[in-house]
Amino acid sequence: MAISFSLEGKAALVTGANTGIGQAIAVALAEAGADVAIAGRSEPTETLRAIAATGRKAVNIKADLSSIEPVQRVIDEALAGLGRLDVLVNNAGIIRRDDLLQFSEADWDAVIDTNLKTLFFLSQAAARHMAERGSGKIINIASLLTFQGGVRVPSYAAAKSGVGGVTKAMANELAPKGVQVNAIAPGYISTNNTTALREDETRNRQILERIPAGRWGRAEDIAGAAVFLASPASDYVTGHIMAVDGGWLAR
Repeated sequence: MAISFSLEGKAALVTGANTGIGQAIAVALAEAGADVAIAGRSEPTETLRAIAATGRKAVNIKADLSSIEPVQRVIDEALAGLGRLDVLVNNAGIIRRDDLLQFSEADWDAVIDTNLKTLFFLSQAAARHMAERGSGKIINIASLLTFQGGVRVPSYAAAKSGVGGVTKAMANELAPKGVQVNAIAPGYISTNNTTALREDETRNRQILERIPAGRWGRAEDIAGAAVFLASPASDYVTGHIMAVDGGWLAR
């Protein structure tokens, strides 16, 4: 039997795809053959243009995912625009940094709500549709902090640890219904979220010294893993958290 990484005839929804990892994933899914809907607050002009350049359909869904209020509308608009939904990539996320002893409730709630609560309920809404059809792929974006504690980012560490747990919990219940749920844990990737770290000379040096690959990751480094997990090639992979980290966790 031929192994297929093709997404021809598939439809995907990617959250937070205006820049960085989400943008790279959305474009890679389109290059693999999928029509793609993207949901988020910012206008994703560049991403829409890149998807269109592949010849695939692009649908823009305006939604503030800091709460679960727009969740069902996002799924409904994706289905209306694409006609089906085979893949959900939960990429939208935020980070707040502060010393542990003064970390605020507002920063805690903002990160947990966006990175964990909305992720779960958007997955739930998508899974209802996928389970009814008997197939689907849900891909959550976790983090190295799914495995580690980090420094000055307690709510982010809590949320991403939760993403790992929710991924496994969803996989257990949805696998019998033909839906695979997995996560990608990016390492230190050069995106807007890591600007503060890269601009800190000491932290930047310390991070690079630990990465066996010897460089910061690029958003495109995550895209290949996403295409694999979205494709038929990963039909027997579920409940897995795939680290794409240049070897960070191995050291």
